[in-house]
Amino acid sequence: MDILSAASLPWLDNPRALLEQAWRSGRLPHSLLLISIPGLGAEALAHWTAALVLCDQPDAAPCGRCASCQLLIADSHPDLKRVGLEEDAQQLKVDQIRALIESLSLSSYRSGFKVGIVESGEALNVNGANAFLKTLEEPTQSTLLILVATPSHRLPATIASRCQRLTVRAPEAEAARAWLGTQRPGVNRWDAALALAGGAPLKALELEAAGIEALEQDMRESLKRLASGTTDVTMLADRWARSDPVLRLTWLENWITTRVRTQLGGTELEQTAEPVRLPAALLKPKIRRLFELLDAARELRRLASTGLNQQLALEALLLEGRAALGR
Repeated sequence: MDILSAASLPWLDNPRALLEQAWRSGRLPHSLLLISIPGLGAEALAHWTAALVLCDQPDAAPCGRCASCQLLIADSHPDLKRVGLEEDAQQLKVDQIRALIESLSLSSYRSGFKVGIVESGEALNVNGANAFLKTLEEPTQSTLLILVATPSHRLPATIASRCQRLTVRAPEAEAARAWLGTQRPGVNRWDAALALAGGAPLKALELEAAGIEALEQDMRESLKRLASGTTDVTMLADRWARSDPVLRLTWLENWITTRVRTQLGGTELEQTAEPVRLPAALLKPKIRRLFELLDAARELRRLASTGLNQQLALEALLLEGRAALGR
């Protein structure tokens, strides 16, 4: 793990400064909640904070050179325990939380702090949340708990209320494009990737590398065929469910929002080059259906990481989409 990678992300400069100031003044809380959309490096910030308190050089922490930092870089520090979603898992398991709690209850191996990092905190199930709550209520001495979660309503309020919250915010679009330009000098346009990533540069970088143009073309063609009634909804739902459904739902939300704004303004849709000038009698119900489709897409994306049957949910959404988009 690159414990210093957070220092290379300029939009994390302010959060790092706040955490470092709190640590050096003795005001760092025993439980910290980092709220962030994916792609802003909140996990890197969590590991940087762990290095800040575990580093052997207090005046230069995190130094990246001492024995403690070298253990962190090798991902073998005995006083750091990290918990995250296992492969293909949709929830953090209670056994993972119990193992974290047991590890933090032991004495520090290096006679210093102990740090526990919980990534994807919004994926805590009920049992895991209850077990974690007891640790928050009765923290052991010289222990730091860092919880990383997305800004959703799935994180129990009882847990969030017992942590000091720090929100990681996306940089301004111009600053994001400037940073991305230093990472991929050959790429000239980042607007589509940033829009799909919610303004998160790391996610935009990942999307560009994965070929966002191919996704754009596939989604536009899928919706065109959906609107014309020339596609099999069941087969389309199956394909979406197997190919990053959350990303597709995010793209759909952005597309619907653009379409609504375009229809209200009577201008041309940039994504489809389709002139939209519906008669007033048809415009109101059309837009109402689009808003209903937008709400449905947002709700499905919110529930995507639960045990929801994505195939059936996507079929229902696409049937609603066919009705909303058809002329």
